[in-house]
Amino acid sequence: MRTYIFIISLFLCIGSVAQKNEIKVVEKDTTKTHRFGLRVGVDISKLIKTAIIKDYSAFEVNTDYKFAKNYYLAGEFGFEDRTIDETQVNYTAKGNYFKIGVDYNMYTNWLDMENIIYAGFRYGLSNHKQTLNRYNIYNTDLYWNENNSVTIPKEFDGNISSWVELVLGVKAKIYNNLYLGFNVQLKNKIGSTTLEGFDILYIPGFGQAYVDSNWGVGVGYTMSYFIPLYKK
Repeated sequence: MRTYIFIISLFLCIGSVAQKNEIKVVEKDTTKTHRFGLRVGVDISKLIKTAIIKDYSAFEVNTDYKFAKNYYLAGEFGFEDRTIDETQVNYTAKGNYFKIGVDYNMYTNWLDMENIIYAGFRYGLSNHKQTLNRYNIYNTDLYWNENNSVTIPKEFDGNISSWVELVLGVKAKIYNNLYLGFNVQLKNKIGSTTLEGFDILYIPGFGQAYVDSNWGVGVGYTMSYFIPLYKK
């Protein structure tokens, strides 16, 4: 009888230990690890516009660094060179810019997925040159049919403009560490150089600038590559 009780107790102990080990294995398997690292890419929409739009040239590099579970230090830097020809004026805006800020990932991934739906904030700064290529003088008396167009270029160099922007976007992993992204930017100009006799109408990195409004919008299509540094 004692032998039977000993054997039953032994099986119960073994079963209890096995169950504990099984629980530990399950807990270990269900614990999700996150990859941390640097993502580097380009804005492919600017490359496409450079190829198809006359008198336009631009290039932008975008980066983000995952420093917490859902937080990324993000930034963009690049240049734009654009000539705009309107009825009353022809002008060129050319310069470099950078933007820096933070993104927050609002999307909860399944299993080993690493897609991102994010909201972000940026501070932008642009150093640019404005060239007034041609402008027409407004004249109500055209009796003599004189030419009122002035074609002597006038340059305004060393201009500084700054703005803040709200960014909403997605980044989807399409193959291994390669990501395709899309974003929308709502911008507000907070400062710009005042030029004598000429209003800044286009700011590299910001886009179209309006005399009666400090607001602007932008879109971007990105292709980027994630460089994993460590797991946590």
